Amino acid sequence: MAKTTIIRIFDTTLRDGEQSPGASMNIDEKLRIAKQLEKLNVDVIEAGFPIASQGDFEAVRKIAQTIKGPDIAGLCRAQLKDIDRGWEALQYAGERGRIHTFIATSDIHMKYKLKMKPAEVLDAAVKAVKRAKSYTSNVEFSCEDAVRSNLKFMAEVVGSVIDAGATVVNIPDTVGYTIPFEYYNIIRYLKENVANIDDAIISVHCHNDLGLAVANSISAIQAGAEQVECTINGIGERAGNCSLEEFVMILKTRSDILNFKTNIVTEQLTPASRLLSTVTGIHVQPNKAIVGANAFAHEAGIHQHGMLMDKSTYEIMTPESVGLKNNILVLGKHSGRHAFKNRLQELGYEIDDEILNKAFIRFKALADLKKEIFDEDLDAIVADETYKGDEKYKLSHITVTCGSFAVATATVQMEIDDHPVRTAELGDGPVDATMKAIEKLSKTKAKLQQYTVGSITGGTDAIGEVTVRLTEGTNTVIGRGSSTDIIEASAKAYINALNRLHSKKERYSESV
Repeated sequence: MAKTTIIRIFDTTLRDGEQSPGASMNIDEKLRIAKQLEKLNVDVIEAGFPIASQGDFEAVRKIAQTIKGPDIAGLCRAQLKDIDRGWEALQYAGERGRIHTFIATSDIHMKYKLKMKPAEVLDAAVKAVKRAKSYTSNVEFSCEDAVRSNLKFMAEVVGSVIDAGATVVNIPDTVGYTIPFEYYNIIRYLKENVANIDDAIISVHCHNDLGLAVANSISAIQAGAEQVECTINGIGERAGNCSLEEFVMILKTRSDILNFKTNIVTEQLTPASRLLSTVTGIHVQPNKAIVGANAFAHEAGIHQHGMLMDKSTYEIMTPESVGLKNNILVLGKHSGRHAFKNRLQELGYEIDDEILNKAFIRFKALADLKKEIFDEDLDAIVADETYKGDEKYKLSHITVTCGSFAVATATVQMEIDDHPVRTAELGDGPVDATMKAIEKLSKTKAKLQQYTVGSITGGTDAIGEVTVRLTEGTNTVIGRGSSTDIIEASAKAYINALNRLHSKKERYSESV
């Protein structure tokens, strides 16, 4: 029987994932995600890009100080100032602190982006690794745009950085260009043509531009790679990254022919997915593999009949194996604070007493309006109270009048920097009037690019959840809000996005 190989999971949700439009997170949000990744038992958490901004630096430092299980990585360009700054943040993780440095090796990147000759790139790569090695033995080097690189040159770079001290070499498909058999051949070429390749772990980092990130990652480990870089829900730049939950469950489900496994606690996959969606406001599509709402739903009559006879007829994995539990009634209006706190802990929330008290008050108010309270309702309550970030703008109250023969009018009162302001606006409907009033009060120049609304659970008394996307200049943010009143949920989402936009602009102005 062939030996089973352990594949290391390098999670880059907090770095590459955060580069997804609108997915930026503040320090507290990043730390919450990192704690969930620790429960998931990933091998490496890439916590950010320390030199990008003061906010990113502080997030990496805080995670390095707090998380005790996985290695903590920080991304650094192949520049000495990046590496020095990176280690300032990573040093608190000790030997688990990983400097991840990179430079492009493809002709197109060297010519048009770097404006460097191959010899200069090779020299910069070696110098960067040696500088990183002076701080820690935990050094990873990436050949950016590896799959479009000249293989002979890339092999020379890989061999040289291993000689310089890199213990992990990453061969990323930066633009999601390759296909499985080609990627397999690239990894095999390096295995067969780099003399010291066995002195380092080969890592792969695939983007999903052609929908092949997971398939390419599987091909790469079959060719000899031992680390896969991925994200929760597959979020990331453009079409996203290799989906962690899909990759992990492929290895677990097809262990009959794939002699690989990971250290992931798969029962934490659904909690991780839900937490990330709650924090970022980016929800997975219903038919998303593993964690989508329909992943374990069976509607066709023939499927339902088979499921009743034996679940294995149409289920290749159990919902419980990925942490999915039945959406059952968990609490009611007579439930006490202790039961409420226990249920939140079961859902993976660790919140302080102040947030708990606010959330409990919200829960009691909701319980008076709804007959049934579900886990998704609790997610929405906690999200509203926990993921607000710095609040420059606060909603006080809204009054809306509208009807078939009346022009919609919204009167909105807010606090801006703790000063009360109020106005009324007309609109094409109650939501439009409310948005116009908030826009007038905040004096924002941001453009509303997207507005989506849905119910969190079933029934006419369900909590409505609204997600908006705002863009101002080069900044894009997502805001979310929830309420049994969809107008209030819309206002909360818009104000949440304005606060995120304000925080993002402040965060990046600190690095200028």
